[in-house]
Amino acid sequence: MKAITLNSFGGPDAFELRDVPRPAPGAGQVLVRVHATSINPLDYQVRRGDYRDHVPLPAITGHDVSGVVEEVGAGVTAFVPGDEVWYTPRIFDGPGSYAEYHVADESIVGKKPASLSHLEAASLTLVGGTAWEALAVRAQLRAGESILIHGGAGGVGHVAIQVAKAIGARVFTTARSEQFEFVRGLGADVVIDYRNEDHVEVVMRETAGEGVDVIFDTIGGDTLSRAPDVLAQLGRVVTIVDTAQPQNLVQAWGKNASYHFVFTRQNRGKLDELGALVERGQLRPHVGATYSLADIPLAHARLESRDSGLRGKIAIAVVPPAHADARQPRA
Repeated sequence: MKAITLNSFGGPDAFELRDVPRPAPGAGQVLVRVHATSINPLDYQVRRGDYRDHVPLPAITGHDVSGVVEEVGAGVTAFVPGDEVWYTPRIFDGPGSYAEYHVADESIVGKKPASLSHLEAASLTLVGGTAWEALAVRAQLRAGESILIHGGAGGVGHVAIQVAKAIGARVFTTARSEQFEFVRGLGADVVIDYRNEDHVEVVMRETAGEGVDVIFDTIGGDTLSRAPDVLAQLGRVVTIVDTAQPQNLVQAWGKNASYHFVFTRQNRGKLDELGALVERGQLRPHVGATYSLADIPLAHARLESRDSGLRGKIAIAVVPPAHADARQPRA
């Protein structure tokens, strides 16, 4: 089978398209023909060596799968060959999704929502699971509460807006002015131009000085240390960003705040929750561009450049869509 392998840590040119043996499913596992995957910040962080102690080389990386079950191992009861499935491979535990085939434990695999294409489904598994874990599981966001989502136009952020609205929250988000129409279309109630406005001033003005119940950080910087300035009493802060930079959280005591650091876990339950939102029309991933398997290095370079024109996710068509040239990114 064809696969993109990482042979050394470094830039996008560290990848190589190679022929490698097709894996076989063991007991309790399924072999999936990968139709699509996608690119996440985690992917380029792995590629450049941020997690080198957890990734033995050479490696097949990648963290999203949408595809079709090709074969099942002994004891598998939930799936049969021909089922359309989606999932996030276990992170730092075996080969990833940048390949034509992938083997996964049955327990982390879900039935793909019928209304999603493979490109859309692969754009939702990791970011959707992350948003659900952050908002529903860790922050326990409730109907009638308010939330500030930093980075609402990004891969995780654009899903988080939709999840928060489905829960019934009032959503504040930060974005560039050229992204306002996009995030408002997702359901954001108040959009803040982070380049020209102070998010603390806007939120406190719009909430009559009360602040928000939940802050979801997808961008890093000083968002954690500034969180108490915009947080309501008993507020919750959730971050998915590496917090190596020192943060002063002394003011959080005065708000009785709780902080949650999320590295998403893989399980079928989250996929089922996301699938239910999709089928009710409350959640739709946005594919901002599509590349082929061979052009994963170009996709990495584009995401890592923080292209301001990109909305949502970059998808990878492992099986090229009919009547489309997957080598060409689609805006």
